[in-house]
Amino acid sequence: MQIELKQMKFYAYHGVMEQERKVGNNFLVDIGLETDAEQSVISDDLSDTISYADVFQIVQAEMQIPSKLLEHVCGRIISAIHERWETQVRSVDVRLAKLNPPFGGDVKEAAVRIKRVFQSV
Repeated sequence: MQIELKQMKFYAYHGVMEQERKVGNNFLVDIGLETDAEQSVISDDLSDTISYADVFQIVQAEMQIPSKLLEHVCGRIISAIHERWETQVRSVDVRLAKLNPPFGGDVKEAAVRIKRVFQSV
């Protein structure tokens, strides 16, 4: 089963340039989690799956920590999700985009996407 949260919007302070970490920018985050939540299909019980709200809170917390590299933020998000649902998550796919990156061109976004697959759960 795939659980997805798309286009979560955050104002955060990530970037190599010091000015980016002071002024901030708009970011979009997409998350895909692969998990075995088949029991939730039968039970209709939140305890048998991964709460979307809890995933959002993890992403929100990690986005609040300034980093130079988007890769670093993605890695922290993946690690935090895996730590929280270690026995349930088979893979985590994170895409993090900085909107209108400040490098002197007309660019809608600069993005990084990292996917990690974990040992069988």
